[in-house]
Amino acid sequence: MVFSRFLVLSNEMAVECPTVRYRFPTIIYGALMTDDPQSTTIAWFNSLPPISPAELIGLWRGEGIPSGHPLDGVLENLNWFGKRFHADLRADALLFQWRPGRLVPLDPRRIPIRAALKLATFGKTPVAKNWFSYLHQMIRASGTTASVKLRMIDDGETAAMVYDTKPIVDFFRRIGDDEIAGMMIIEQDQRRYFFRLHRVAPLASGASE
Repeated sequence: MVFSRFLVLSNEMAVECPTVRYRFPTIIYGALMTDDPQSTTIAWFNSLPPISPAELIGLWRGEGIPSGHPLDGVLENLNWFGKRFHADLRADALLFQWRPGRLVPLDPRRIPIRAALKLATFGKTPVAKNWFSYLHQMIRASGTTASVKLRMIDDGETAAMVYDTKPIVDFFRRIGDDEIAGMMIIEQDQRRYFFRLHRVAPLASGASE
């Protein structure tokens, strides 16, 4: 798939970040070189095919897609693992790595998203990483924290994860058979945070806290 503004979607280029090595379609690398990476990445996201809620069921490992959003690089620094979607279309919206082989679902109610945006620069530091690791057990979720359903976004309908207690919706589109793109929208904030998820095998019993 080729757009006049973009490079060929099937090509890939490595992008280095402080905490993780990403591999993105060249189109995303090109977006970072434009004057408006948000608009470029939104156009790329909208070019992808939709996905149904049932296709999301399973465990997914995530990584951010740099797009000029304040949260770029923050979640990776704080040991974000990804998301888990259950058969009843409920979800663990914020799934973090506590220690090797141990996942902790966190409660979005206990994370002030507006403050997190303002403190995003601090969120990329080693101090924030250490501090946040000690908070895992204090802000862990006691159950699922979001629902998955079909939602309209821009020019079409696709699967979305709606947070129970926050004005946040994550929209999803398909990149490949086991890979999807996500776009997080916070109410009253024009900026969009992008990420991608790769399906992984469920962890062994007892590996999730």
